[in-house]
Amino acid sequence: AGICAFSAHVLRVPLLMAGLELLSDQGYRLDGRKASELRKIQARMGVFAQADGSAYIEQGNTKALAVVYGPHEIRGSRSKALHDRAVVNCQYSMATFSTAERKRRPHGDRKSSEMTLHLKQTFEAAILTQLYPRSQIDIYVQILQADGGNYCACVNAATLAILDAGIPMRDYVCACSAGFIEDTPLVDLSYIEEAAGGPQLALALLPKSEQIALLEMNSRLHEDHLEKVLDAASKACRDVYAVLDRVVREHVQEVCTLLGE
Repeated sequence: AGICAFSAHVLRVPLLMAGLELLSDQGYRLDGRKASELRKIQARMGVFAQADGSAYIEQGNTKALAVVYGPHEIRGSRSKALHDRAVVNCQYSMATFSTAERKRRPHGDRKSSEMTLHLKQTFEAAILTQLYPRSQIDIYVQILQADGGNYCACVNAATLAILDAGIPMRDYVCACSAGFIEDTPLVDLSYIEEAAGGPQLALALLPKSEQIALLEMNSRLHEDHLEKVLDAASKACRDVYAVLDRVVREHVQEVCTLLGE
């Protein structure tokens, strides 16, 4: 399913110049999905023994790794400690080999800094930080292969890693992107669909309460269409939740079996 990250980058220009249809008359997308269909999601928890929590996720051809440390004492200057809650420290990065363009991607570039801030805001809204005053929780996420929906894959991987670390949250945080093409909302956009331009949003949702942890839009969308696209993204987030919940239950069962032995 999907088009690999390498070919997505290499083929983007000629394909789009050829007037490629992102949505066929029959309602199918380039990778054969329907408008409201997610890419295949596969995930594992506890993939990195040295961390307090870790997870790896694949959403189509986008692959992300999340590692969590803490809660632990504040490192560095104690002046940044909060007396009533934990400090959530996030860092987002992309592996050099994650796209076809082999350029060096420093942590401090504008896109990484923006994504780091979004992740921090997202998880500050979900983690029960008041249980760990004067402490710090570190969340590191890295994109290993990029094919659209980078922020969403990072959120979903980080949610699993935080649960693996045993850090209590108000709810799962599930994220999915959505776009609006030919009067139709499309969910879980691939790289080619993102690169085609048009209105797009990324939604991070706490599915049980339906609270929005983060909503980002990168272009204009008429308010008449906003509700339709937001509804599609919300439903997609609930579909993501069903997958993540199954992954967590299978992991717990696996751990219990190992402990039982």
